[in-house]
Amino acid sequence: MRFHNEANMSTIYDRLFAHLIWADDQALEALRSAPDADRAALKLLAHILGSDEAWLARIEERPKRVPVWPEITLGECATLAAEVHARLRTFLESLEDAALTRVIRYRNTAGDEFESSLDDILTHMALHGAYHRGQIAMLLRQSGGTPAVTDYIAFTRRAPT
Repeated sequence: MRFHNEANMSTIYDRLFAHLIWADDQALEALRSAPDADRAALKLLAHILGSDEAWLARIEERPKRVPVWPEITLGECATLAAEVHARLRTFLESLEDAALTRVIRYRNTAGDEFESSLDDILTHMALHGAYHRGQIAMLLRQSGGTPAVTDYIAFTRRAPT
C-alpha cells in the first residue's frame, strides 16, 4: 500500500534530505560543544554517516569508502559528513521521480543479498539517521551535555538549537 502520491516524491526527498543534512550538522555541533562528549554518542554519529555512505555506494554501484561503524574522531566525522552531504546533494539534484522505482541489488554488512527500491532506501536513510540522532541526544543529556534539537518540525521552523 502506498500512502504518498508518486508525482512529487523527488521534492519530498529534497526536503527530507535537507533535514537530514541540517540534523547531522546540529548533532555534530552538539558533540563539539559537549565538555565530555560521550564516546557512544560519537560512535552513533559516525555510524549514521558510515551508513549513509554505504547506501550511497550501493545506489551509485561503487565500493563503499568507510565501514558502516567507522572508528573515527569528531574531526573525521565532520569531514565525512561534508563528503556524504555533498554526494547526497549531487545525487538529489539529478533525481527524477521515475527513478524511485529502480531496484537496487546489494549485500548487507552480513553478506546477505537483498533488493530494495530506491524509494525504500531513501526513506530508510532518512528514518535511520533520525532514530540514531535521538539516541545521541539521550546520551548527551545523560553525560551533562546539551542535546541538539533535530526534529523535522524544528527544521521547518528553523528553530535555534
